[in-house]
Amino acid sequence: MNGTTIGAGVHRLDGPAKVTGAAMFTADHRPTGTLHAVLVGSPVPAGSLTHLDTAGALAVPGVVAVLGPGDLPRPSSRLDEVSVPPLATRFLPLQDDRICYHGQAVAVVLADTLQDAEHAATLVRPHIAPASFVVPADAPVRDATTAEGYAQLMPLTEQVGEPIDPRETPVHVAATYTQPDRHNNPMEPSAIVAEWDGDTLAVTDSVQHVYAVRDTLAAALGLDQDKVVVRSPHTGGGFGAKAFVWPHEIIAAQAAMVMGPGRPVKLVLTRAQMYAMVGYQPAMWHDVALGAADNGSLITVHHDAVNTTAVTEDYVEFATATALGLYASPSISTSQRVRRGNVNLPTFMRSPLDGPGTWALGSAVDELAHAAGIDPLDLRLINHADTEPATGKPWTSKKLVQAYGEAARRFGWRTRPAGGTADGPWRIGCGMADATQGQFRFPSRARLVMDRTATVTLEVGFTDIGQGPGTIFPQVAASVLGLRPEQIRVKHGDARLPFAGPTYGSGTTIGVGAAVLDAAQRLRAELARIAGWPADEVSCADGRLRRDGGQRVPFSRTDEDIPFTALMATRGELAVEGSFALPGGVPADAGPAEYATRTFGAVFVEVAVDPELGLLRLRRATGVYSASRIVNERTARSQMIGGIVWGRGMAALEASTFEPALGRWHSQNLAGVALPVNADIPAAIDIAFVDEFDEHAGPLGAKGIGELSATGTAAAVANAVYDAIGMRVRDLPITPERILQGG
Repeated sequence: MNGTTIGAGVHRLDGPAKVTGAAMFTADHRPTGTLHAVLVGSPVPAGSLTHLDTAGALAVPGVVAVLGPGDLPRPSSRLDEVSVPPLATRFLPLQDDRICYHGQAVAVVLADTLQDAEHAATLVRPHIAPASFVVPADAPVRDATTAEGYAQLMPLTEQVGEPIDPRETPVHVAATYTQPDRHNNPMEPSAIVAEWDGDTLAVTDSVQHVYAVRDTLAAALGLDQDKVVVRSPHTGGGFGAKAFVWPHEIIAAQAAMVMGPGRPVKLVLTRAQMYAMVGYQPAMWHDVALGAADNGSLITVHHDAVNTTAVTEDYVEFATATALGLYASPSISTSQRVRRGNVNLPTFMRSPLDGPGTWALGSAVDELAHAAGIDPLDLRLINHADTEPATGKPWTSKKLVQAYGEAARRFGWRTRPAGGTADGPWRIGCGMADATQGQFRFPSRARLVMDRTATVTLEVGFTDIGQGPGTIFPQVAASVLGLRPEQIRVKHGDARLPFAGPTYGSGTTIGVGAAVLDAAQRLRAELARIAGWPADEVSCADGRLRRDGGQRVPFSRTDEDIPFTALMATRGELAVEGSFALPGGVPADAGPAEYATRTFGAVFVEVAVDPELGLLRLRRATGVYSASRIVNERTARSQMIGGIVWGRGMAALEASTFEPALGRWHSQNLAGVALPVNADIPAAIDIAFVDEFDEHAGPLGAKGIGELSATGTAAAVANAVYDAIGMRVRDLPITPERILQGG
């Protein structure tokens, strides 16, 4: 494939800017007159703020103000009309005296320098009447509140078919699988710069959707949307923590309103504040019970999940979605409940729902396979869901069986050594699991502008969180216009540009990519109109328009071969817009109503376990995915490798611990975060995709893949540990202590 072809492995166009430091992130911005804001957090997890002593802080030279409850404007009543999400939480600090979690903002210090603001923040003395607090993990299990917010995203309970007790089936297993809290730790912490320009609020923000910030801040401040300008030139990672609008963004905008024109407010959360000011993945308990016939065919699936949440409102991690979408079974029962404690609200984390779901369900299916005496891969083939288990709808596309076969062949699953084979002190084991991810599609628009020199600019407001949209979208346009991707300039990350769907839910490529494709086709048609040719009889290559009767043949110089520059010679500019719309104008959907849609894959791993030292090593991994059309093979492969690394971290390293005596998170910095490093990851990570085009997903034939390979890996690792040493680990992470203690 050449560089103008969709699917080609084009190098990252933004790579040079990022590796040389030329790319500007939010914290790099410092407008003239900037005031640095530092938040003061509550030292206790529950109580009432009775007094805020600011005298010491105000005495620090360079400090302009210390703002506490009552000093910031109250949000406009219009904020009540903003849904949760994209508003992350309705509980806004600094609006009353309630303290609901450790680190909750009780004041904001504004100073001319960051050093002065940080020093002054240590001198603010909040006087708090403490109250008893609830440790989330010790809280009673309760039904989630369904009045509003996250609990409305999916049904809390579902029953497919008639209820069946798994214990009444010939082969059955039941177990509880747990996973700890995990915090998003992107390289760039959340940051915002807010400044007034006349009657317009200009915001530079580290986010995953500029339009959500625009709409939320406009509602909070009582402004028209066109009076709020939001930019996000680059976002240094997000993983869901920057998907929605958190209180610090509203606080910064309110502080800028108080300070007025000429005094922009810059607020960059510290690493510790990332633990208190934004969300994280909550701890979960999964009760999974499976019942099957003697031949391994599933008769019933039960998955009941519980996650921790805040006392202020309910966040629900719908991990049972995989039980409703992965394996064929005539009876499926699911439920979601919560434990409420004095902790900040959780949120989405890369591969929400399906990451936790595949950990529990993938482990239980492996246990069922061993109980039935059936190879784990064969059990999955027996229970392959030809239609969506919950609804019976046909899939928009699904080539999971082909992915199983190719992954097994590449890994050597059928010829793998017996579990527990010795390699010095190590015991070798192999495991596998399914990968799957739900799909979302968001409406989007894109504009292409060609000037008189035939230079093409793509304008669309997507945010770049590092996954490569600044490469794949020019690649899509270039494939239609016969240009190289680097010949197309990109303007993005600005809410004044044509609307782009959010960069989460693996929905960016589907929506924005389809809008770019439509814009490119419209631009080609406009060039044909200028040439006086039928639009369906032209194609483009090398900066030229050719009339070829609709036959895409190699170009040659003919009288019907016109350079773009000749077509644009008498025109100042040619601009067209393309769009990707959803039926009925819904804000997001998972696909056509008559179909079900998901991405799928199979991940196989080999591990080595030293049972005497408790050490666990990942030796190799193979992932093959049914993810529809791949737009850029290079960036797609990179995402999948990163997802397997992410899943390995979930399996064996990552956990945020909560101190029950103090009611706060331990180790609120990177020193306490165990993450996979190069030494933990083998070079032998083999990635492949089955050839697939999903005509129902959109005109690109593509689905989202950014989160897919982060699913399944944790279960595959745990299953491989069982194969190596015969020990079932049902609690993550799989630390040396757990191995030494026998699980």
